[in-house]
Formats: sequence, C-alpha cells, structure tokens
Amino acid sequence: MSKTVEIIIDNKSYTFPVIEGSEKELAIDISDLREKTGYITLDIGYKNTGATKSAITYLDGDNGILHYRGYPIEELAEKSNFLEVAYLLIFGKLPTKSEFDKWNADITRRTMVHEDIKKILDGFPSTSHPMGVLSSLFCAQTAFYPESLNPNRPADGVYLSIIRSLAKMPTFAAWAYKNAVGHPVNYPDNKLDYTSRFLKMMFAMPGEDYEVNPVIANALDKLLILHADHEQNCSTSTVRIVGSSKASIYSSISAGINALWGPLHGGANQEVIVMLENIRNDGGNIDKWIAKAKDKNDPFRLMGFGHRVYKNFDPRAKIIKKAADSVLRDLGVQDPVLDIAMKLEEIALKDSYFVERKLYPNVDFYSGIIYRALGIPVDMFTVMFAMGRLPGWIAQWMEMRNNNEPIGRPRQIYTGEVSKPYVPIYER
Repeated sequence: MSKTVEIIIDNKSYTFPVIEGSEKELAIDISDLREKTGYITLDIGYKNTGATKSAITYLDGDNGILHYRGYPIEELAEKSNFLEVAYLLIFGKLPTKSEFDKWNADITRRTMVHEDIKKILDGFPSTSHPMGVLSSLFCAQTAFYPESLNPNRPADGVYLSIIRSLAKMPTFAAWAYKNAVGHPVNYPDNKLDYTSRFLKMMFAMPGEDYEVNPVIANALDKLLILHADHEQNCSTSTVRIVGSSKASIYSSISAGINALWGPLHGGANQEVIVMLENIRNDGGNIDKWIAKAKDKNDPFRLMGFGHRVYKNFDPRAKIIKKAADSVLRDLGVQDPVLDIAMKLEEIALKDSYFVERKLYPNVDFYSGIIYRALGIPVDMFTVMFAMGRLPGWIAQWMEMRNNNEPIGRPRQIYTGEVSKPYVPIYER
C-alpha cells in the first residue's frame, strides 16, 4: 500500500502522497497543496524542496556517494573521458564506439566560432572578469543562430545546439582568458582531443611550437568529469527555471554561468587560494591558522575543507587528489603557497579535530591546487568549473524540456505594508 501524509489545518484533514525515488529517497508530493488548502509552504533557499524529478544524478551526501545515470563517479573518472561522460549525462547511456566517434567528430567540426565574435570580445576591456566575458559570448550564440530561439525546434536542431555548446565553450573560455591577459587569441587545433585543444588555446604563445603535457591534460579531463553535474544546485536550478520559460539553450546556460559566478557557488576553489596566500603573507605560520580554525570564537574558517552536502567525505576529492599529486610531481612546481596547501592537507587528514568533524579536503581544495600549479589565475577558476558543468546543464535543460515541465513560479509570503492611500507629491 502506498504511503501518504496527513496534514490537518483548522481541524480539516488533507492527504498527500509520498513519492519514493529509485534510491529510496522519500518526498511528500504537495503539488496541489495550495489548490486543496489555500496554503503554501515556506522554504527559504529551497533546502527542503524538491523542484523536479530527475534521472540524471544521484547524490548521497551522508555516505559520500555520487552517481551519474547510475554509474559511480569513481569508475567514470578512472575509465572514461569527459566527452563520453557528457554523452552519458545528456542522452542517458554510455555511447557505443560508433556513437562516440560521431559525437566526437560532430563536436570537433564545430569548435570554430564566427569571426564577428572577436568584435564582441574586443569590446571588453582586459579588466573584465572572464566569467562575464564567457557568459556574454555564450549567450551571443542566440544572435548567430537565431533558429535556436524557436521553442518547438525539431530534435536535430536541438542536437546541433548541444554540439555547438560543447564545441565552442572551450574556445570562449580560452578567449576570455586571453582577453584578461591582453594576448592575441588562439584558434582551436582540431588535431587534438577536447582537453588538449583547450590547453593549447589557453597557453600557446604566437609562433610557439606548443606541446600539451599529457599529465596535465589527463588531470584536467578528470576535473571536468568530476564537475560535470551535481544534482539541483544553484546554477543547475537556474538553468532549469530559465529554460522552463522556453528560453533557448544558450540563454539558459548563460544564466547558469552567471549563477555559478557567485562566490558562494563556483568561487570556492578561488577562496582556497586566497586563504593560502593570506597565510603566506602572514608569515606562513600554519599552526597559528590551525588554532584559529579550531577556535569557535574566531571567524576564520579553513576554505576547501568539508562540504555542505557531503557529511562524510567528498568522493570527488579522493579521485582528484591523485591527479593533483601527479601534476605537482610532474611539473616540479616550487611555490610556497602550494607548500602551505600540502602541509594543511597533511594536518587535516591526521588531526583528530578535523577527522572527528569530517573536515576532509574537498574537490575545491585540490582543484584550486591544480589550477594554481598550471598557472591559471584565480579569476579563471570559475570559468574552468563552468566548462566542466556544461554537460550537466545541457542534460538538465533537456530533461526539463522533454518532461514538458511547467514554467517555474515560486510563491512568497508578503511581509510589506498593507493597503495605503496615495498622497500627492505636493502634500508630502
């Protein structure tokens, strides 16, 4: 017999069904609560509200589990690559060899962008934040592909928009970086794979015979996989709610980029580096800062340790720690900031204060270390995050669209002043 929940209001009983997910998650379906009772629920921040049903990502923060379409993140990071994972998230299954070859070829053929995009890029001063540039260039695709604005576009047209999104995102990201440092842009080298192509656009100098380091390319590919989706977070929910108005995929994802830009969302790995630099500038006394972190009366908090979702450990951190170690070992980087990071990691993994509270280094800690070692400036960290999150945004937009979900329209409890008579300006 299916479960139900009874709500009693003014001695009148109302019954609502309990929905059970495939991983035994439970939810009270209050979709018709207002219709039945005239009441709404108040859940500021939507921390207890399920806005949709989704078959894309399963996250169990208590037990440190993250699955894409049922596949453990550990297996995907070890055995797969970013474009294969993107196919999995968007289409719901791992591709066959022929499907992947077509997928990869379709993306590779569309890495170039219209030359007029450079005119838009040239309009941004070098002081522009790369995330603002990325968001603008991505949304500008609606001007170059106006057919994407048609909400009833056929499936092959939607597929083309998906391909263009994945193909051009690394180009936009690399160009945003080049704009920030005042360098001429590089065009994509389609002889290279997805991550290697991006690295060359980022770091090759004019006339240079640039060789991509496979250790770095592999680490970046893993980072992109680990960031590819993460359930209904702020930016993903933004993509879905913007898309629910039947906005184009480009404008919906541009909105997601802007949501990710906020320091409470995509800026966590940037905050890690800022913290490490502050410790170095203070003299590098790690014991002092560890004591500050343990002092409940001190506002200082260690950035990159623990996670608001994962109450045990961040499964992504275990994977990317190995990649971070490989990058540091291969590059032989001499950086006092990264030395501080390694000492903090060692303490946090052994100190009973951190172990008992499960304040383990998370994916933001290690991704920040990798980006720092590669010479990527902190303003680009969220751009890297956005490039990884793109397949998840596309998958969520597609799922919302395929399910014919209604336009998002949250309610509110009004707390302002009640009806007031208007007073003409000359009488005030």
